[in-house]
Amino acid sequence: MRLEKERAINLFTRLFIYSSTRLLDFVAPRMCVMCGKRLSTGEEYVCGVCQLHIPRTFFHLKPLDNIMAQMFWGQMPIERATAMFLYQPQSNTSKIVYNLKYSHKPEIGIVMGRMMANEVMASGFFEGIDLIIPVPLAPNRMKQRGYNQSAMLTQGISEISGIESNSHIVIRKGFKESQTRLSRHSRMENVNEQFVLATDGGSLTDKHILIVDDVATTGATVIACAAAFKRIEGIRFSVMTLAFTHS
Repeated sequence: MRLEKERAINLFTRLFIYSSTRLLDFVAPRMCVMCGKRLSTGEEYVCGVCQLHIPRTFFHLKPLDNIMAQMFWGQMPIERATAMFLYQPQSNTSKIVYNLKYSHKPEIGIVMGRMMANEVMASGFFEGIDLIIPVPLAPNRMKQRGYNQSAMLTQGISEISGIESNSHIVIRKGFKESQTRLSRHSRMENVNEQFVLATDGGSLTDKHILIVDDVATTGATVIACAAAFKRIEGIRFSVMTLAFTHS
């Protein structure tokens, strides 16, 4: 009797959620952030057609030696690196990043994080990783935006991978200027010594940490973030970003 009651409640809950979603879609239709077309029930932020046309990097199939991983060689103890898609300004795909960062839609990050994790899971990319951390925002940027887009991606990745995440281990002290229009050398200078640990790091000895960011261009921000851990013995890193800009 109890089992039948639980099944009835679960069925009612699913029907209620489905009906509510259909009603909301009728009153305020949800649109794909890439093409602007109406989303079908079950689609979140990116329609099925656009998902198929996202320019994947497939770096996770060769995570130790790809053009993204090579940026970190000799800069930090890197294990693997991957990004979901290639970033091109003004492209439909770039709208995912723009909406995540500037349209106050943090849920996009969670959805894309889940999608990223699901796509790399079978490759073994997450094997041996102990902790996931997002690249932190500076306090003033956090106040302006209201959320850290990399932390949203991290939440989605953590949900699928089952690996613990922590958004408070690393702190970004300040923000000088946007990295967008800076050269590689200027990017390194812009973020140099901007990250510090909020802990003594003793529990991180010999740990494998996955650093998550939204876009990787030169790797400067991730490298600077990893530098905060430089005194911890045996620390090693992998990197996952939503997008990668191939210059």
